Amino acid sequence: MDSRRGDVDDGERGWPFLAAAYAFVVTMCGTTLPTPLYSLYQREFGFSSFMVTVIFAVYAAGVIVALLLLGSVSDFIGRRPVMLAALVLSGLSAMCFLLAQGLPELFAGRTLSGLSAGLATGTATVTVIELAPEGRRRAATLLATGANLGGLGLGPLLAGVLAQYAPAPLKLVFVVDLVLVAVGAAVVLALPETVRTRSRPPLRPQRLRVPREMRSTFAAAAMAGFAGFATLGLFTSVSPTFLSEVEGERNLAVAGAVAFSVFAASIAGQALGRRLGPGRSLPGGCAVLVAGMAAIAVSLAIASLELLVLGAVVAGTGQGLSFHAAVRVVTERSPADHRAEVTSALFVLMYLAISIPVIGVGALTVVVGLRSAGLIFTGCVALLAVATLLRLRALSAEGPGR
Repeated sequence: MDSRRGDVDDGERGWPFLAAAYAFVVTMCGTTLPTPLYSLYQREFGFSSFMVTVIFAVYAAGVIVALLLLGSVSDFIGRRPVMLAALVLSGLSAMCFLLAQGLPELFAGRTLSGLSAGLATGTATVTVIELAPEGRRRAATLLATGANLGGLGLGPLLAGVLAQYAPAPLKLVFVVDLVLVAVGAAVVLALPETVRTRSRPPLRPQRLRVPREMRSTFAAAAMAGFAGFATLGLFTSVSPTFLSEVEGERNLAVAGAVAFSVFAASIAGQALGRRLGPGRSLPGGCAVLVAGMAAIAVSLAIASLELLVLGAVVAGTGQGLSFHAAVRVVTERSPADHRAEVTSALFVLMYLAISIPVIGVGALTVVVGLRSAGLIFTGCVALLAVATLLRLRALSAEGPGR
């Protein structure tokens, strides 16, 4: 273990890593709560589908800023302060939505939510693993991944069910979230600290440089990840609008469940990817993603809810397969002294993938309509996945190590 980190007595490890996972789930859950509510906000405040995508993209900008400026800050000031800061930002985001009177509060809430996720993503993952007993480190790694994606998936499910079947659809869910955040903060305060030595963090942007010898490998992994994360961005931003305006399904609980299904399938895809290995799961994930895009495209063309759900599950599985493989390939083939830098570059590209294509869908919606914009999006993602498959075949022909 790093000399900067303190050992936690095994006798104290029965609950802390599970408690840290809970705090992680709550933080990530808060970032996707608005997903099924955007149609209500549109009616309440009178903005367009394009503005929905802009509001969503602000979140990704917050994540990227936090990753670049504060991604390693917990190595210097400790895990608990950073996790607490993430929860505080999550609570402030919920307050913005709870008190929203128009677009300024929505933009503020999404920005705070992005900063919260950016702080939590790396720090909470490491905290869960460091607090686990030695014999449960592998399980803790799976738990951390599940907490991240599981939290993202639970957000729209919780919001959709409460908005559809409980009173005050734009208020109650954020009250519930504030309670969950308060419990999470209390839990984090009780956690043991795993960073022994504190120092002043360097407040400068992290470099995003990829060593020349692995740029071909990185490019293929980034292409696969970009296609998958663009799909996640679609389902956490405008998929409820597709459901209501194209598929004719206006039940908010269904909208939340569809978004949840993508993340649940992604977790399953990552679990499968661990068994298959990156050599099979990276191209396999791209192929499955193409099949998912085809199902989504047909669902939009013929207004089939069943096909949209099938496409969501298939695409989510492909995203999980390719994402797990991409991260593993990049971390395994990066030089040890550049591993964190290269991995950070990959994640920044992933969050760009969440925002930029979705903004494009919003802009296309204004020009060609929602259905056509969705069809163009699915075609572009499928083409990128196919291009990745061809790139992987070329790299395989060149030999390992590229």
